[in-house]
Amino acid sequence: MTRSDLRALFRSNDREVNAVDYFADRRDEWLTVAAALASHRERVDGPGFDVEDLETARRNALVFYGVGGIGKTTLSRGIAEHLVGGEGHRGDWPDLDPDLGRVVPVRVDLSRDSGGDFESVMLAVRLGAAELGHPMPTFDLAFQRYWERNHPGEPIDEYLRRRTWFSRFPGSQSLSGQMQSALADVAQAVAMPGTVGSILGQGFGVLVQALREHRHQVRGLAECRRLADLLEAEPDLEALSYYAHLLAWDLGRVPAKRRGTLVVLLDTFEDVGGRTHRDLERLIQRMVWLMPNVLFVVTGRNRLQWDDAKLEGQLDWAGPRYWPLLVGGATGEPRQHTVGYLSAEDCETYLCERLTVAGQPLMDGRTRHLVTANSHGLPLYLDLAVMRFLDLYRHHGRAPEPDEFNLDFPALVTRTFRDLTPDVRQVLRAVSLFDAFSLRLATAAAGLDHDAPALQLVERPFVDTDPGAPWPHRVHDLVRDAVREADSTGEDRWSDADWRRAAQRAFDALEQEAIGDRTRLVAALRQGMRLARDYSLGLGWLADAAFRYVEDFVWEPLEIPASAASAGGDGSGAESPVEALAAALNAIAMRQRQHRGLTAERLRAVLDSGLLPDALTELPLYFLAECERDLGRFDGSLTGMRRVVDLGGRLAPTAARGLAHLARRMGRFPQVRTAAETLGTEGRRDRVLGDLWWSQGNAALACSSYATSRDDALQAGQPGEAALSQACLAFAAAFQDRPRAAEQIARAEEMLGQVSIRWAEVQTRIAALVRDAGVAQDLPERADDVARQAHEAGLTSSVAYVRLAECLHATVLDSAPLRAEARGRLRACVRGEEFAYLLELAHLMAGDPPPEDLPRAEWLDGQARVQARWTALVDDRRREAAAIRGE
Repeated sequence: MTRSDLRALFRSNDREVNAVDYFADRRDEWLTVAAALASHRERVDGPGFDVEDLETARRNALVFYGVGGIGKTTLSRGIAEHLVGGEGHRGDWPDLDPDLGRVVPVRVDLSRDSGGDFESVMLAVRLGAAELGHPMPTFDLAFQRYWERNHPGEPIDEYLRRRTWFSRFPGSQSLSGQMQSALADVAQAVAMPGTVGSILGQGFGVLVQALREHRHQVRGLAECRRLADLLEAEPDLEALSYYAHLLAWDLGRVPAKRRGTLVVLLDTFEDVGGRTHRDLERLIQRMVWLMPNVLFVVTGRNRLQWDDAKLEGQLDWAGPRYWPLLVGGATGEPRQHTVGYLSAEDCETYLCERLTVAGQPLMDGRTRHLVTANSHGLPLYLDLAVMRFLDLYRHHGRAPEPDEFNLDFPALVTRTFRDLTPDVRQVLRAVSLFDAFSLRLATAAAGLDHDAPALQLVERPFVDTDPGAPWPHRVHDLVRDAVREADSTGEDRWSDADWRRAAQRAFDALEQEAIGDRTRLVAALRQGMRLARDYSLGLGWLADAAFRYVEDFVWEPLEIPASAASAGGDGSGAESPVEALAAALNAIAMRQRQHRGLTAERLRAVLDSGLLPDALTELPLYFLAECERDLGRFDGSLTGMRRVVDLGGRLAPTAARGLAHLARRMGRFPQVRTAAETLGTEGRRDRVLGDLWWSQGNAALACSSYATSRDDALQAGQPGEAALSQACLAFAAAFQDRPRAAEQIARAEEMLGQVSIRWAEVQTRIAALVRDAGVAQDLPERADDVARQAHEAGLTSSVAYVRLAECLHATVLDSAPLRAEARGRLRACVRGEEFAYLLELAHLMAGDPPPEDLPRAEWLDGQARVQARWTALVDDRRREAAAIRGE
């Protein structure tokens, strides 16, 4: 149901403009409520449910949390109205499953402005229960005693009439009558003469004694085991919170024909208490715990912390064993959900529906698109934009054009800064330099020596928190941009020099973060490069971080935004060392997702710019040489690798391994073995040896070397190198042991799911071809598909290995036509000495002499022994294939 937007209505004399208080979709949130309600009812109706069980973990709290202005209160109202039905029914939300039966919502606003307290909350829940039309005798008995003590001489119905806050609850008209009826029944049961009030006066002891003795007159009440104890307790606020148990017990006794599910919506929960003052929160949590047959829907700015065991003592039940579904990562319902920002589609719908003339959107499409893009999905921004648009419409007498529409909204910054202390404002300006931040980063960037201002800032609704992120906090993009671009008011505003000093502090603080795990390293690189670029800072620690980034072969995209000068992203427009470094790292990372030729062009552009210091030149130089190797440009790759080795820098061992790879391509195997002995662990000695052994036909020794390389990488915390070695291991195992190869291929695929290494992904697919050679009838078609993928990535060596797998397939089948065709395809991959050894192997494995014009490889122990090992592999595969065919 839409209502008139009163602010817009009283902002213009134009009666043609129709302004409504439009509620954005939030369909997913409603579906979550429906799922949580279904799960709750199933649990409550289950055979093992006992409302008096006080030890079983609770699963009756559904939480929606998010930044201020995101629409949580509107969502809470929408849920309550849709549960009621009638005029508040949301037509775009599906109805509840009729099997859930009657649902009674009770919505309580906990904001400080509403003036609510725990007594009001408890009374509101009782008013909701009154709508079921059935007495709640145990609760009413205890509550009347509480009321007589704390509101002497004030009838409850009179109190409800004077407090308009309660008038919206239908049960306010019947509550007093229900309570009086319950007391009258109890007085009659224990034969108390006179007024109903006597049961709370001189007859109170008689009642308690009757309950403890389980006299037949009060047998129904005596079944509530804790009633007598609660009646004897001092009737103060603490006791009132425990009365929730009585209300839950009464609800469980409602006959089936009147039964319903009570849904209590607690809105603005952030006003309940803080980290040091949880008195009201403790009472509310106690109510939730003691009412397991009631579903509570909590909306607020902050995540509910009841799953944190460190709060034991401040709260009665704290920790995951008490609230398993409130723990991060829980999958069942009800649990905790972040209320996300509106999607672009939702923003468009909002702007179309909010202001209309003759049923048509007042805002044109271009303006709506501009507002949507700048809002970052924050409903508060959309609301400000609509008001600004309406003001301009009234002023000009027409809808403003997009270029006339000022979207800066300095008032947004003013509102953000309004209630912040000077130190907190300083921290906010400093953290606006970060994409994300921690408390340590915030304090360091602000130049403060204490964390209190940062702690205050992260509690603000415009700061999002993601505990699983490298740095858990981030300022909402809209506020962040506004702070940096519109900080022109106030006595403490920053000058350009202030911003640069803060940027330098932020940059320096990131250095320590880059020393941590890889996730932090990548995040620090992203933020550090942007700061260095935007504020003309020196490279500093970025050089060391760049080398550590490339060491592990993981290749997460750095996604460093290009400056206006280097918008092409190829490094040709770079104007500073940091821009050149950013272009180089982007190109290196993106080579896993694009053709190697494009990467080579971009790296040449970086080198031609001459902006990188000497210590960093080897970085693009090595990876350019690697791309040249993959592209089949042997001489260029050889020259580049030698230059990197000669520089003697951090990549020299890697380049030495690259030279060994090139030597292997040429079939110079003694040279490879000699080079491998000088590489050591840093130069991936065992992986190089694995490459050497499989080519000699010694698959077992190759597998052993690759496994050592993988295990060393895992021990060193290098998942990229480990995945690369595992892909090689799968390839070598596929020649000799098909069942083991299947296991190794599966493990390679699993490890590559965590990193992005195109060559290794293709190599794993080639391993599957080798494993199925001579067995799978569709192998030639599969081989063509893998070769096409390798061609698209610019991986010439991978194409050669694919063709070798085809040769093995044809040899195992002993098909002369297939063998000739496969050898012809492999011959197309041979360039002089490069890959000639593979074609030589294709002949040796079949017992055929290699062509006279083919360059011969320098085999480690002679051609005859190599041929013997390869023909043995073929014979083993033929026997295995025959067994599979049942021959």
